[in-house]
Amino acid sequence: MERSEVEEKYRWNVEEIYPSYEAWQQEKAEVEQKYVNYDYAGTYKGKLGDKKQLLALFSMQYEGARKAEKLYLYASMKRDEDLRNAKWTSAVSVMQSLFSEFMAKTSFIEPELTALPEEKLKEYIADKDFADYDYILQRIEKSKKYVLSEGEEKLLAMASEATDGYHAVFSMLDNADLNLPEATLHGKKEKITHGGYGLALRTGNAAERKEWFEKYYGAYIRLIHAISQTYYGNVKKDVFFCRARGYENCLSMALHGEDVPAVVYDNLISAVTDALPLMHRYIALRKKTLGLKEQHMYDIYVPLVENAEIGVSYEEAYEIVVEGLAPLGKEYQALLRRAKDERWIDVCESEGKKSGAYSTGAYDTHPYVLLNYQKTTNDIFTIAHEMGHSIHTYKSSAAQPYPKADYTIFLAEIASTVNEVLLLKHLLKNAKDKKTEKYLLNYYMDMIRATLFRQTQFAQFEQIVHKMAEDGEPLTDENLCAVYYDLNKKYYGDAIVHDKEIAYEWARIPHFYRSFYVYKYATGIISAISIVRRVLDLGESAVNDYFAFLSGGSSTDPVSILKRAGVDLTSKKPFEDAMKEFEETLSRFESLGDE
Repeated sequence: MERSEVEEKYRWNVEEIYPSYEAWQQEKAEVEQKYVNYDYAGTYKGKLGDKKQLLALFSMQYEGARKAEKLYLYASMKRDEDLRNAKWTSAVSVMQSLFSEFMAKTSFIEPELTALPEEKLKEYIADKDFADYDYILQRIEKSKKYVLSEGEEKLLAMASEATDGYHAVFSMLDNADLNLPEATLHGKKEKITHGGYGLALRTGNAAERKEWFEKYYGAYIRLIHAISQTYYGNVKKDVFFCRARGYENCLSMALHGEDVPAVVYDNLISAVTDALPLMHRYIALRKKTLGLKEQHMYDIYVPLVENAEIGVSYEEAYEIVVEGLAPLGKEYQALLRRAKDERWIDVCESEGKKSGAYSTGAYDTHPYVLLNYQKTTNDIFTIAHEMGHSIHTYKSSAAQPYPKADYTIFLAEIASTVNEVLLLKHLLKNAKDKKTEKYLLNYYMDMIRATLFRQTQFAQFEQIVHKMAEDGEPLTDENLCAVYYDLNKKYYGDAIVHDKEIAYEWARIPHFYRSFYVYKYATGIISAISIVRRVLDLGESAVNDYFAFLSGGSSTDPVSILKRAGVDLTSKKPFEDAMKEFEETLSRFESLGDE
């Protein structure tokens, strides 16, 4: 179906931002002239110890970024409507270049502020005139002790340019040089792809799953020496910058960058380690339910309940989501209905349209959501997920000034997961038969397994191998695979065969090139589960706490913002609550017995 054939009510109303390409071009030219081409350094460099000068610079810098953000949003949304349209692909590239130029021209600001005396920074932070920028200044003040002399910083910047390519090398190996072979799926030969691999492990028969698993990992094994050296280079880069700046270790460097205390990471690893008997129980349940004599790693994605999909129209799906999120109150539901009625959402798949789903927006627009809706249970959850992002963005933008409106990655997946968990509990409450109930319980257990346990396994792997490198131990394909294989046995237990290929799973994870990133998926679902339990137990008071979190943006550190929702990740309780939730779900599934 071409986009022109999609009914207007199913297309996002991007004309609200700019009525035409010409209007967009006109504003782009104005922004380029006034903000991008401006000589910031010539006007302000060396003067940031003067309050009036710094306030004037901040005002102009953020005003320019705010206008450029809206321009980029419009161009990227128009491009994603039809990726075949070269005009908008080019427009996005133009905006990316403008952003790069803008950032280069304002790059002197942070180093100069960091070089100011601590007393001056504290004076600015306490000054009400800097209220919109106080957290930005607090972060700069906290970083002072890790900033080196001007000459050393220049050397580190040059070193950074030379050492930033490891992810690009891995990406080339993973996408261009993997040379994936063919395998059989549903009785037909087809070329293995990354996306197809997940589908084959969910829907293929036992022989097909085995074939895909062995051939997929076989491709990584053939490149394992190159991948190992690439990953080792990435870890050595972390160790270099950690030592150059004087951090205790690579993990503390990564956490400092997010303003998250180390106790959060420690709580996650210890809580999940303590709960591994529950994970082993779930893996044993899978083996029993599927009736497998031997359960292999390639059996882990097979659904325990088949043919229980909830396949409904988009209108019905959206209404299910609105009903499911009723515990968040009438204001939240009204926002959901407004999003649908005012065409914040691009619903249908069409020729050339970007695949998948996302939520986006700019400070001066409401959020927008791209979907490619199909009649599946997963797509109902996708609506809830993306609207969680959107309403988080909406509430933060409404409550915060522009410099504080954008929430951090650490908080980014919480609101979306809150919506998914609330929706799942609503569907479970209204399940009309045991099969549907078991299907939904399986859906939830798999979500927790994949997002909480699996991502923590990845996080622990990163912690171990960085410690090895910090201690001077070279990372090789042998010891990387040995560490991963031991963790896999620890996490999955005895009710599964630990196929030798699974030792190489670390080699295919692109997130490992953004060190200590994956733990945030686990803390995100833990936080979401805790919030949902509070909302369902306490009602309005917990909803008000949650709205305070949604409105927090980046007004202070992310752990403190999360505390507004009643979740304290520096304590053990949220982690214990999440494990209790998993145990309750597992017990409920077990209590339903066989079909």
